[in-house]
Amino acid sequence: MYAIETLWLPILLSAIAVFVASSVIHMATPWHKNDFSKVPDENAVMSALRSFAIPYGEYMMPKAGSMNEMKSPEYKAKMTSGPNLIMTVMRPGPMSMSKFMIQWFVYVLVVSIAVGCLASATVVHGALSHRVFHVVGFTAFLTYSAAIWPFSIWYQRPWMTTIRSTIDGLIFALITGGIFVQFWPK
Repeated sequence: MYAIETLWLPILLSAIAVFVASSVIHMATPWHKNDFSKVPDENAVMSALRSFAIPYGEYMMPKAGSMNEMKSPEYKAKMTSGPNLIMTVMRPGPMSMSKFMIQWFVYVLVVSIAVGCLASATVVHGALSHRVFHVVGFTAFLTYSAAIWPFSIWYQRPWMTTIRSTIDGLIFALITGGIFVQFWPK
């Protein structure tokens, strides 16, 4: 066990490398092109929803107020007739990618720091490369991938979207593990 400060270089380099890799995956390949489908008659749907002035946030429809309401014939009829949906309403206006990119970089930096903290507590100086790679890579994989599976389990997110994102997490884990191996204190 040793100070996390000795891992500042692999932490920073892995965050930068994952940020670049994710940018390439999302912007230069069609890998995530089908993550979202276009709503039929998008203009009419947008126009209809606009009239409700729904504030930004997360919504479910239909949404029961209690377990008893979920058992009611009215609620069951709503569920049967549909549409049933979970939606995120975003703020209107132009989308600034810079804000999202900054938040994403902060996230991957936090992941790299967390992975470095765990590795510094469990892997000794001069450890074999495969030991470093296993601890760092597995931790990074879980961090990037494990939390997305419940969205397909509970919210019916398409499984292919989750699988593509899990493969992204595997790529990010391999990058993170490889960089930590290269810069692990001897």
